[in-house]
Amino acid sequence: MRVVAFGYMTWGRRTIEAVLAAGHEVPLIVTHPDGDNAYEKIFNESVADLAADHGIPLLVRNRAEDAEVREAVAGAAADVMVVSNWRTWLPPEVYSLPRLGTVNVHDALLPAYAGFAPLNWALINDEPEVGVTAHMMNAEFDAGDIILQLRTPVSDDDTVVDLFDRTLAMFGPITVEALERVATGRTDWTPQDRTAASYFHRRGEEDNRIDWAWPARDIFNLVRAQADPYPNAYCFHRGERLRVLRARVTDDAIGGTPGRIVIRRGSGVVIVAGADARRGRNRGVLVERVRTDDGREYDAADHFPQMGGYLTSHPS
Repeated sequence: MRVVAFGYMTWGRRTIEAVLAAGHEVPLIVTHPDGDNAYEKIFNESVADLAADHGIPLLVRNRAEDAEVREAVAGAAADVMVVSNWRTWLPPEVYSLPRLGTVNVHDALLPAYAGFAPLNWALINDEPEVGVTAHMMNAEFDAGDIILQLRTPVSDDDTVVDLFDRTLAMFGPITVEALERVATGRTDWTPQDRTAASYFHRRGEEDNRIDWAWPARDIFNLVRAQADPYPNAYCFHRGERLRVLRARVTDDAIGGTPGRIVIRRGSGVVIVAGADARRGRNRGVLVERVRTDDGREYDAADHFPQMGGYLTSHPS
């Protein structure tokens, strides 16, 4: 089939590579310009370079609502369009041009986690599994009828990078399979249950701030959801920002005031967590590895030579 591709960063590149490897003809690629957002500098394998390597015509746009994009897509005479990590709205005047419609590939188990940073948000929310959805595009973000989904379980040992690796490996196979199904002319896809839908915004610095009044498991999930190379979860100690690189939940209850630095355990230190920690029924957070603003990393037990004092959500 002739497949026009809209894609950006590593997700977009791997999707288009799979389309090409499956023997489809790609007459046009549309991608975004490189972005300044910290999240857009991660896993940023170039779609533009892929187009150049294969001699495929390329358009670079922040948005796809101008006449030149519409004319280019129409001129490509595509059977179908594939979209992967396109980060702005696609108008019906564009996605409806191919005769078989447009397939969007999204790294979440829709209808939940439409929008941005779905793996980070899913891990923060302690989801038992994540995955990838191939669906037909409609006028609402990530809301079209589902063609198929692939899933992977989440364990306590997983960080967001583990989930990224596993879901990224699904992008090629799910795209190729979705194209095979669409090529049959089928249209009996599964409508999304909109009562179960959720949409999430882009993550920014404020979203990574640790609140020690949260339960210990929530803090643990935030830390692993922002593991390197993502911007890390952070707090403050004596007014200085401290990034928490690795943590886990204690097996025992740790009572006291949220944020209190209590005791060394191995190479880490235990921090009181939870708004009602004074009752002595909450688990604590064992902070194991930290990074200071100058880029130096420490085992937490080395960074805190004395117990006592507090980790805070804001400079104090």
